[in-house]
Amino acid sequence: MEFIMKHMKVIFVLAAVIGLSACQSKVEYGDATEVETVNENFGSTDLQAISAKMVDSMLTFPPIVAITQNERPIIFVDKIKNKTSEHIDTESITDTVSTKLLRSGKFRFIDMSKVESVRKQLDYQNNSGMVDPSTAIQFGRQIGAQYMLYGNLSSIVKEAGSTKDVYYKMTMRLMDLETGLIEWQDEKEIRKGKSKSLFGL
Repeated sequence: MEFIMKHMKVIFVLAAVIGLSACQSKVEYGDATEVETVNENFGSTDLQAISAKMVDSMLTFPPIVAITQNERPIIFVDKIKNKTSEHIDTESITDTVSTKLLRSGKFRFIDMSKVESVRKQLDYQNNSGMVDPSTAIQFGRQIGAQYMLYGNLSSIVKEAGSTKDVYYKMTMRLMDLETGLIEWQDEKEIRKGKSKSLFGL
């Protein structure tokens, strides 16, 4: 009887170990540029497609080519308006677009999200009495932006039975701040469909 009990304990331990091993999750690195089709919602593939289209369009548009021929215009990026029903981090889109444009060597950017932090630092340098005045950066020396890059992301969602269709449209514009003229504009359309199986999966 004791022999049987010992063997039973061994079996239970082995079963527990196997069970824990089966429940362990596995983490793997994937290709960030691989097409992502987890669901029909806005995803990384859509962000990459939009960014690539906008940057390529802007850099090859003849008037923009002329503007950047002999200088690097200064741009500030306004937040993209999310007009969809989803919670989408549109800042990721502008971050990717501005990064690609900056790396093209054709433009320079002003980061408006850090204006308050810069103001505090300049105030500290000039008014705290803690910084050598000869090394303090003076107010009123920053260079103003010449252009504003902004846009909208909208969507249309339709469902019929087991089928769902999602249409996204991203529109971006570049405005000359002095004249108010739109120097460039383009849009990218994306359509995604989803069909449920007979079991609703």
